[in-house]
Amino acid sequence: MPGVYRVDLLTRQVSAPDVDWSYAEPTEMLTPRTTESSMQELGESSGAYIIRIPFGPKDKYIPKELLWPHIPEFVDCALSHIRQMSKVLGEQIGGGQPVWPVAIHGHYADAGDSAALLSGALNVPMLFTGHSLGRDKLEQILKQGRQSRDEINTAYKIMRRIEAEELSLDSSEIVITSTRQEIEEQWRLYDGFDPVLERKLRARIKRGVNCHGRFMPRMVVIPPGMEFHHIVPHEGDMDGDTERNEEDPTPDPPIWSEVMRFFTNPHKPMILALARPDPKKNITTLVKAFGECRPLRELANLTLIMGNRDNIDEMSGTNATVLLSILKLIDKYDLYGQVAYPKHHKQYEVPDIYGLAAKTKGVFINPAFIEPFGLTLIEAAAYGLPIVATKNGGPVDIHKVLDNGVLVDPHDQQSIADALLKLVSDKQLWARCRQNGLKNIHQFSWPEHCKTYLSRIAMCKARQPQWQRSNVGFEYPEPNSPGDSLRDIQDLSLNLKLSLDGEKNEGTGTFDNSLDSIDRKSNLENAFLKLSNGIIGGTEKASLMQKAEQNVSGSRFPVLRSKYIFVIAVDCDSVSDIPKIIKTIMDVAGKENSIGLILSTSLSISEVHSLLISGSISPLDFDALICNSGGDLYYPSTSSEDGTGLPFTVDLDYQSHIEYRWGGEGLRKTLVRWATSVNERKGQIISEDESRSTVHCYTFDVKEPESIPPVKELRKLMRIQALRCNVIYCQNGTILNVIPVLASRAQALRYLYIRWGMELSGIVVFTGECGDTDYEGLLRGVHKTVILKGIGNTALKLHSNRTYPLDHVLPFDSPNIHHAEGCSNEEIRSSLRKLQVSKE
Repeated sequence: MPGVYRVDLLTRQVSAPDVDWSYAEPTEMLTPRTTESSMQELGESSGAYIIRIPFGPKDKYIPKELLWPHIPEFVDCALSHIRQMSKVLGEQIGGGQPVWPVAIHGHYADAGDSAALLSGALNVPMLFTGHSLGRDKLEQILKQGRQSRDEINTAYKIMRRIEAEELSLDSSEIVITSTRQEIEEQWRLYDGFDPVLERKLRARIKRGVNCHGRFMPRMVVIPPGMEFHHIVPHEGDMDGDTERNEEDPTPDPPIWSEVMRFFTNPHKPMILALARPDPKKNITTLVKAFGECRPLRELANLTLIMGNRDNIDEMSGTNATVLLSILKLIDKYDLYGQVAYPKHHKQYEVPDIYGLAAKTKGVFINPAFIEPFGLTLIEAAAYGLPIVATKNGGPVDIHKVLDNGVLVDPHDQQSIADALLKLVSDKQLWARCRQNGLKNIHQFSWPEHCKTYLSRIAMCKARQPQWQRSNVGFEYPEPNSPGDSLRDIQDLSLNLKLSLDGEKNEGTGTFDNSLDSIDRKSNLENAFLKLSNGIIGGTEKASLMQKAEQNVSGSRFPVLRSKYIFVIAVDCDSVSDIPKIIKTIMDVAGKENSIGLILSTSLSISEVHSLLISGSISPLDFDALICNSGGDLYYPSTSSEDGTGLPFTVDLDYQSHIEYRWGGEGLRKTLVRWATSVNERKGQIISEDESRSTVHCYTFDVKEPESIPPVKELRKLMRIQALRCNVIYCQNGTILNVIPVLASRAQALRYLYIRWGMELSGIVVFTGECGDTDYEGLLRGVHKTVILKGIGNTALKLHSNRTYPLDHVLPFDSPNIHHAEGCSNEEIRSSLRKLQVSKE
């Protein structure tokens, strides 16, 4: 399409003997150019590409249900591709500045999960298409009564799939559906979407009314596109065969004789149904309607294309049962010579089947009890066939556009028979429906689909990594540059942006996006510190404000160029144990520049400061500090530590980066009301902790962790109210941190990778046996993980009441994960050797 420079379709690379060799190709161009001039005109890297990302078990195809533990590995490798392409495109068309994606679109639950993480790491708008939603599938399987909820979850990992779809709702700006039915009947099953609330919020935003931190993705119906240029509707009829050009006879397609051999009179109009023998497709009601309506039987034939079969006994139980019922009905109504049900057809013969039905002036019917979309209706219309279709689901939208037939109640046998009889008997109505379909079918074409799609993307507010707006040039450091001293660059662009859904948050100020003076930067940093409620109090806090201004005016952040980065993310049973673990890991790391250190914790920066002082550890030993469960990111200050100064500098670009959909004061008030309601029922067991809370982390103290609702219930409560946030229980459930939906400890590492070029494959994360409820995110990805046995195992109770078990998402058989027997120097060194981590 004009205006689209490049599209990358990211998927899994599979190098397995049981799949085609093309699935192992790392890059496949979908729009090959024929001339050198066209390449010069469009650009060297323009076009559409399939990019196959290696992740998961090597040389092995695995079903989608088993991919969940490996999704973060895909995300990390995809980030590497995107970062590299942004640099290449920047050199080619961006004037030297990286060119980032305009949007990231996830298809299906696992890709939605991936897109949410990529969108968060890059600060790029996300779109989502569900394709067979988990909650709807779960309901359908439960109705069949053959499997329990636990059995379904084991077989399909359905609860993880549903959570991925909820996460996609949290992160998406636009959710693209095929029909209104998908919105009204399927998406409404989710905690994170309410059609009524969505309309109310949209109306409030248009009127400029405060939504109190509530956000809802925009649901948009864009039917799938189809190719029509190769379709030539048949203009003749069965009686006109004798008028063929005798000099150039065109033989009938083989499938025609395969179908017509069933009929006593093949010239009668053909009623065509194309569906597998599934109870939901309602073919038996169609056969009853045909068999019991004598006028219809006299006027028309019925053709049932029900997939391919060799032997009914070899078919699945349900399909075989339906097919046998149909054969019995044919016998009951003595429909021999009037119903065709061929055993085989090729996929490429389907257009010929539509053509045969159109040639006989027939009708296409889809009598399914519910049809999510109805692609066959569009295909039939493209060949000039009027339609009769179920009034439940997608056909309603299709008929509204095409106006080429009749909608019926699939449970009403008489209604089906009457609609079919009307169309085959009224030649003027048939011709009008045919012409309407052919006239309007272009609205389902690929160009039309793409124009609508691109117009929706254009409505998203443009987002990209914030530091790109800095006036200071930036070069990505070469990966894995050992032995380099820390290199400095200029400070942040300090783009403090608010909600990107077009709404100002309560409790935060409005800041100019074009900040060009150091004084203004100092003021913004100062404002952030003031809003960080009680990092350090009293006279010390006043002194820190002064020190912050001094720091920012001349602040320089380090570029993380170490060969390896050790990330200490151990959620101890007792916070007082952390300094000892830090010292042990620091001792293993040594003093070389080849290893950097990052502390990743649920603690606030003031708690971290106190902890480091208690252990006689200098903040300058760290390259970065991820605090408040990923709600804040700091770097050590170059100023001296005198006990009253602020030895950290906050990354305000990170704050702006995670601001998306942050509910601000509206969210805080809701959390306070929730805590009050819990206390009214169970006593004073939870209270807001203002001293630990910051602009992007609301912290609550929990006195009785076993008495408050599990994390899944609080997440559900927030989603029902359209509050988009990341809810984390920390420190064995004694602390509750609520941070932006795009923030987490794992996502902060991806931010550092994108911003500073810190190689994710060179990261070693140290964790306990278990931890806070964001624990699973720390173990997955391309980084290496050392699990310290005997540490954090009492936190298992936090994970006991989950929507899905941890073993559905943790790749414990990964070569990147190793269990250390304890936390001694030698045990850690041994684990690093087994992970092939070497300082040399």
